[in-house]
Amino acid sequence: MKSIPKQRIVVAAIAALVAAVLSMPATGQTRGGPDRSVLPIPEPKRPSYSEIDARKAKAPPRFQVKAPAGAPNVVVVLIDDLGFGVASSFGGPVGTPTLDAVAQNGLRYTNFHTTALCSPTRAALKSGRNHHTVNMGFITEMATAFPGATGQIPNATAPLAEMLRLNGYGTAAFGKWHETAAWEAGASGPFDRWPTRQGFDKFYGFLGGETNQWAPYLYDGDAQVELPNDPNYHFMTDMTDKARAWIKYQKALAPDKPSFVYFAPGATHAPHHVPKEWIARWKGKFDQGWDKLREETLARQIRMGVVPPATRLAPKPPAIKDWESLSADEKRLFSRQAEVFAAYVEYTDHEVGRMLQAFDDVGQADNTLVFYVAGDNGTSGEGGQNGMFNEYTYFNGVQEKVEDMLKLIDKWGGPETYPHMAAGWAVALNAPFGWMKQVPSDFGGTRNGMAVSWPRGIKARNEIRTQFGHVIDVAPTVLQAAGLPEPRSVNGTPQIPMEGKSLVYSFDDAKAKERHTTQYFEIAGNRAIYHDGWYARTIHRAPWEAQPRRSLADNSAWQLYDVRSDFSLVDDVATRHPKKLAELQALYLNEAKKYHVLPMDDRVFERLDAALVGRPDLMAGRTSLTLAEGMSGMMESVFINVKNRSKTITAEVDVPQGGGNGTLIAQGGRFGGWSLYVKDGVPAYGYNFLGLQQSAIAGTKPLPAGKSTIRFDFAYDGGGPGKGGTGTLSVNGEKVAEGRLERTQAGLFSADETADVGIDLGTPVVEAVGAEARSRFTGRIPKLTVEVR
Repeated sequence: MKSIPKQRIVVAAIAALVAAVLSMPATGQTRGGPDRSVLPIPEPKRPSYSEIDARKAKAPPRFQVKAPAGAPNVVVVLIDDLGFGVASSFGGPVGTPTLDAVAQNGLRYTNFHTTALCSPTRAALKSGRNHHTVNMGFITEMATAFPGATGQIPNATAPLAEMLRLNGYGTAAFGKWHETAAWEAGASGPFDRWPTRQGFDKFYGFLGGETNQWAPYLYDGDAQVELPNDPNYHFMTDMTDKARAWIKYQKALAPDKPSFVYFAPGATHAPHHVPKEWIARWKGKFDQGWDKLREETLARQIRMGVVPPATRLAPKPPAIKDWESLSADEKRLFSRQAEVFAAYVEYTDHEVGRMLQAFDDVGQADNTLVFYVAGDNGTSGEGGQNGMFNEYTYFNGVQEKVEDMLKLIDKWGGPETYPHMAAGWAVALNAPFGWMKQVPSDFGGTRNGMAVSWPRGIKARNEIRTQFGHVIDVAPTVLQAAGLPEPRSVNGTPQIPMEGKSLVYSFDDAKAKERHTTQYFEIAGNRAIYHDGWYARTIHRAPWEAQPRRSLADNSAWQLYDVRSDFSLVDDVATRHPKKLAELQALYLNEAKKYHVLPMDDRVFERLDAALVGRPDLMAGRTSLTLAEGMSGMMESVFINVKNRSKTITAEVDVPQGGGNGTLIAQGGRFGGWSLYVKDGVPAYGYNFLGLQQSAIAGTKPLPAGKSTIRFDFAYDGGGPGKGGTGTLSVNGEKVAEGRLERTQAGLFSADETADVGIDLGTPVVEAVGAEARSRFTGRIPKLTVEVR
């Protein structure tokens, strides 16, 4: 009899084990193992001994928590603001070879959904519960006092990472977080909702909703990261390098310990920052415009079987102009915007590939379960009709003009820009759907392609799955694949059961009956309900509209679609099936009540005012903040609000012999902010209005060596937000300069740049002073006070 090679026997045994795990019911007990339904797994009772001599006694078995035998490594890749019609894997115009490879090595899910917005999708994905269940009804910065929207993830909804960590996994998160309550994102914490207290042993990334990819504000755990002095630095490459190193280090020290990696780039969210060499490859490839691009994409999607053969393009929103109606200048600018975005997507996919290669390098790719989710929502239309050279103009109510942006077209995507693209591209890159990010009542906001591979656990190769899925399905899928039960209690807190359905049933059965049969959608009043192949929705507000279209109680504009035959939501059948529409509207309200969606809140920018919506504010009721050197990295949400009011900054400094230089205090950066600084020994105050206008109020004489008090008073003109005022600079009680600031920023300095004492982190408010180490004040700042009135 011919002997069977040992390697084949081992592989066959593991395959049999995987099959057994996937067919196991979700009970607390793993085969022959501990009860994992209560986490942490309790330690066994300690024995007591009467024997005096340890050499004559027998030690008890060592207690150690290990993952079930054969449990796979798990990787969840979540790209930001990438719509259904972007990636080549789903018929889009942008080549994504890494996503293609994952799909070819496994499955492509074409009926998979997100929540239509950043924080809600992330919290839902990592918890397996609906976004309102985890209090993430909107982004963290716009949380309110109502249950379902507080921005504070409850202890009763422990994240997947914590479940895996307590079951013997090593866990790490890289990239964007955007799940920490805004008022908790500072040095005073609490740190309960920071990544390393949400199940991750390792975190390397940024806390907010977006970052400057050339100069990000980063944390390693809860420690600030000092950026390298490298002109070619880019966060996408940096986070990939850190992830690869972590994976290889883990496998070097503990090769049998499975890893969970959450890899969530800030890409492809604005700002669209990408190295020049990637942009050059796309020159001229979007000159056909967004209307023609939609047609080309749909044709590819049909050929690939990504959409049914009879699928039609959904109509564009009326506000999106026809490409042929645009001027030559508009076409030139908008084409460049798309070229930069496409380059950003391609570059990001390349870096995802480098990260996944690390599992191949350590010989564990075959037993690595990969979820590559191509977008946390649809492509963003937040760039408005023309796009933006500086995204913060949008948050401050300033409209950028095409002629002004054209002057800067060759810099688009580089460090001197903070760009976004015109909303017409969002519609094109969400093809075949009609809407985009922020619109959960359209698949353009929620339908995102997902590829899943697991060579050892999924037999199918390069197949399509059409069962309805949602981000809340990922966590239960991982638990089932790892042979783990859903815990009843985590860290002493009884758990709200997961609301998603495992997708394992579909891994090797393309025709398996759909198990996720009902799902509500809601963001800021835009709302919809899916149930058994039917979809009812109402478009309550477009991303670029300042006000809702109607009251929340007005149900006159609901539409109904049979998505079993209408993939792209083209044929509204509400008038033909009024009873079905009424049934789904009632179902929506039941689900909304059940999952804490009610009361709905269609306010948007009003939510930035913490007092108005009942959100905690560290600075509430305070009119002064006393600081000192070394206090840096204060996000706007934890710093005293100096906008639209008068202020006084008083800095007590100790100047060294030979004179002082550097930043005393700065808030913001290159794209908007202010700074009190010393240049060549001379004190000055600088205001950077959205990178469009630089103003300086500077003294004429250097500061003397030793102790001095520098004071800057700003008398706001009043009369509404964003007005100007008069600034007065004094040294040791003597006025040394006075000047006017004609405009100030009304809404936001930055989502990621910080307030810093003694240094200007990130990008510089004042280019001549610089940022990071170059901007560090050479003297001492024992006390600095910011007062508002």
